[in-house]
Amino acid sequence: MKNILLVLFTLTSTICKAQAGESVYAFLNLPTSARQIALGGVPLTLSGDVDQPLWNPATIDREVQDKVSVNYTNYLSGINLGSMAFTTRLHEKLGLFHAGIQYLDYGELTRADEIGNVLGTFKAYDLALSIGYAHVLKTIDLQLGVNAKLINSRIDTYSSFGVAFDLAFLYRDTKSPLKISLVLRNMGTQITTFDGSKESLPFRILLGASSRFKHVPIQWFVTIDNLQQWDISNPNPSNSVFEIDSNSIQEEEITFANNAFRHAVFGFEFFPENKLTFRLGYSYKKAKELEIMDQRTFNGLSYGFGLKMKNFEFNYALSKFHPSANSNTFGLVLNLDKK
Repeated sequence: MKNILLVLFTLTSTICKAQAGESVYAFLNLPTSARQIALGGVPLTLSGDVDQPLWNPATIDREVQDKVSVNYTNYLSGINLGSMAFTTRLHEKLGLFHAGIQYLDYGELTRADEIGNVLGTFKAYDLALSIGYAHVLKTIDLQLGVNAKLINSRIDTYSSFGVAFDLAFLYRDTKSPLKISLVLRNMGTQITTFDGSKESLPFRILLGASSRFKHVPIQWFVTIDNLQQWDISNPNPSNSVFEIDSNSIQEEEITFANNAFRHAVFGFEFFPENKLTFRLGYSYKKAKELEIMDQRTFNGLSYGFGLKMKNFEFNYALSKFHPSANSNTFGLVLNLDKK
């Protein structure tokens, strides 16, 4: 196990580098699964979850075979977010393949000219199609996975196409429920651009682990997010201070520890083996960026539940953004194998 971890950390440190500026196709890093969102948004080692390979293709295995899922989120300001996923075996010798769709529909937007005259409406959307495959290295308990994505983004009459790949490594401890995974997401490029200017994709590196408490029915998840960039802090305007003497605004000061904790996301699943499962997640980064001074808003928290029946599973998640703006996600998983 120590050798495997050394390889994963070495690979991470070799390719990690800071990225500046915004990226195109940012929707690729929005979680769409109700179970995943309830656990903080970025868990990497969910077992038997047909949605998980959209984030971590190394989790493609027999537990998700012949399952199909649909997720829908009523996001913010009339934006709709969703996904579909399916895993099947095309041939006995080829193993399992995972197919997925992610979409983000911005709805109708107001069209106006440069001086504000309303000229009508237009639409915008983001769409990604993915194919995933995993291979097990049995001698070292390591599973490798890869996703290939075809991406299309449209804003009014402007359109862009791109391709991206995910590369993932998953280690399962055969003597305990411990699982550790490293995922490199969205390595790729634009094929066609909106206006001739090529933009970078939202490359992201995550390292996650999960296990269960020995005598308590709780499964925990810890993810270290955004390993490709150390400083991920954004000062919260709510915490800025106006200095009367100098007539200037002093932005919130982000300490070393404050920035470090913004990389960590935690999730807990209560009674994971039961038909009814409860989930809780917390993102410190989200909590600090959405914080409102002198108010307890519980930003950064997400929670939900899962109801398992014989051939289907219903999942729900609520994610808090603001006291007056929450996001609800609904998910349905069907097991097509009636055996």
